[in-house]
Amino acid sequence: MAVLIRQGLVQAPPPLGRKDVLIAGTKIEAVGEPGSIRLEGLAVEAVEDEGKFWLPGLIDSHVHILGGGGEGGPATRAPEIAIEDIISSGVTTLVGCLGTDGITRHMTSLLAKAKALESEGISTFIFSGSYEIPVKTITGSIRSDLVLIEKAIGAGEIAVSDHRSAQPTFNEIARLAAECRVGGLLGGKAGVLHLHLGDGSRGLEFLFRLMRETEIPASQVIPTHVNRNRRLLDEAIEYVLAGGYLDLTAGVDPEDESDSDVSVETAVRICLKKGVPLNRLTVTSDSNGSMPKFDRLGNFLGLTIATQKTLFKKFQSLVRRKILDLEQAAELFAANPARFYKLSHKGEIKEGLDADLVSLDQDLNLRDVIAKGRIMMRDGKLLAKGTFK
Repeated sequence: MAVLIRQGLVQAPPPLGRKDVLIAGTKIEAVGEPGSIRLEGLAVEAVEDEGKFWLPGLIDSHVHILGGGGEGGPATRAPEIAIEDIISSGVTTLVGCLGTDGITRHMTSLLAKAKALESEGISTFIFSGSYEIPVKTITGSIRSDLVLIEKAIGAGEIAVSDHRSAQPTFNEIARLAAECRVGGLLGGKAGVLHLHLGDGSRGLEFLFRLMRETEIPASQVIPTHVNRNRRLLDEAIEYVLAGGYLDLTAGVDPEDESDSDVSVETAVRICLKKGVPLNRLTVTSDSNGSMPKFDRLGNFLGLTIATQKTLFKKFQSLVRRKILDLEQAAELFAANPARFYKLSHKGEIKEGLDADLVSLDQDLNLRDVIAKGRIMMRDGKLLAKGTFK
């Protein structure tokens, strides 16, 4: 059955005004003036606009789909993510990753979970590896994973500047970035090295050295969690202004931020004020990963669990606070990750691309979600259900 969205206020991300959008199968078949799309002899489900904004579905490129954590022992392992949580956050595409725990969680399980979520209705990809080096892979190397495993688009999250990392050397990181580079070329993928940044004093040292000492393009590497403190954010901004990219982690609210936790809202404000191009930023949820607390001696104090809902909350907040307009927010949360990870069929409302769309009412509340052409939320009612629900 085809789906016809009538008279939607389309942010493609550029504002296109009121348009009709025809979805056939998993693709956007046509975007036209209201009333210009005529169908005969085809079953069509019409979605009336009622003044809603239509944007590309959000892309979350850092999700612990198997659950993360475990720093406080087996009982602190976070749970796997559910399709209901994903859709209710406006996310239609995600990248799954491991984290601290590459022992009780495995690459084959990560791949299986990604395939399960895909069968439940969204688009999924994965990073090979976990915090540690040597990197855990499926086929024996990052290069061959990128070539042979369809869903593998990079390596990550590999930890640096963190007491939980494998304390990798610069040469190890450089070789891994080179594996991502060549594997990406051979596999026709982005081949991104996704680096977890802790609050260690070395900060982004390795990334600046990659720029200075190797031929690897800056687009091959992206650091995440760079808004965990102001010092690291300032260093990351310097890195972006030198030609790099950065990923901000949703989570802390502006009212609760401090020097050790900078909100996405504040981070984006600072980036724009310092002349950082918006197209070099992404925002991710770190969903279902743990957020552990340690004292100055490294003793574990406790943890909470990240949720994907913070991603859409940040989208809303950036627009409501007038830090970004709707077009810029759609760029940041959809078009930017699609371009950076070379997901050429994602991130825009355009003929021939994947039918991943979300609608918002005038108060920016999520109303509809369409993923791969399937209506997963309708008028605020969640229709998506997991296999065992």
